[in-house]
Amino acid sequence: MAVRKILKMGDSRLLRESEPVKQFNTPELNQLIEDMYETMYAADGAGLAAPQIGINQRVVIFGYDENNRYPDAPPVPKTVLINPVIRPLSDEIDAGWEGCLSIPGMRGIVPRWAKIHYEGFDQFGNKISRNADGFHARVVQHECDHLDGILYPFRIDDLGLFGFSEGFDNDDSEELDD
Repeated sequence: MAVRKILKMGDSRLLRESEPVKQFNTPELNQLIEDMYETMYAADGAGLAAPQIGINQRVVIFGYDENNRYPDAPPVPKTVLINPVIRPLSDEIDAGWEGCLSIPGMRGIVPRWAKIHYEGFDQFGNKISRNADGFHARVVQHECDHLDGILYPFRIDDLGLFGFSEGFDNDDSEELDD
């Protein structure tokens, strides 16, 4: 296992649309996932997408039982999600704070679907199909955006609510740093 370098905003590899995974449970895929977890844990993140470490594949990981960065956020199931598809379960939009390991030290208010259904596969090719809401739904949408070359600032409606973390005095805000 290895902690990989996380690409930062400005690196053109973060703007690519990722390629679908065609083979599951390969040594290369299993190593990638191990490295992604090591990298996410080392950065104290809630999730990580393969493009963030320069791998152009439709692979995301997310989840934790408890996380020091999100003491008030409920647990999110530890998940490997490959070739994901997301659909909203309602028209309800929730605006919340987000940050990103690829955009360190910054955060902003991002509108996301409040309730989603997501599907995909785990690393062994087993089907995953879940409904999610709240912080869980936000994490999934944020990570899956990376697979389409979308960084959270691209989704911010009001740039007055985007800036450096220390510039905001909303210490009680729930922040997502994938």
